[in-house]
Amino acid sequence: MDPYAIIVKPHLTEKSMNSIDQNNELTFIVLRTARKADVKSAFEDLYAVKVERVNTQFTSKGEKIAYIKLAAEHSAEDIAVKMGVF
Repeated sequence: MDPYAIIVKPHLTEKSMNSIDQNNELTFIVLRTARKADVKSAFEDLYAVKVERVNTQFTSKGEKIAYIKLAAEHSAEDIAVKMGVF
């Protein structure tokens, strides 16, 4: 499956911004039918980093949010800078 179809857009909130610094974790809105393994492989393909784990949840709006924790050797802040978050 196309990684760009799975990873829809970054989910930027105050909590997600704190999570970048404190937990080395990025937050994205993803395809509603995507599994955690799909999100992990799509993110690794797009950004050439190693993902430690993926947690997901549905919002009250029906969107699926993925919390992507990067491996220690990669920095979530560097990825956020590349995406233009900061």
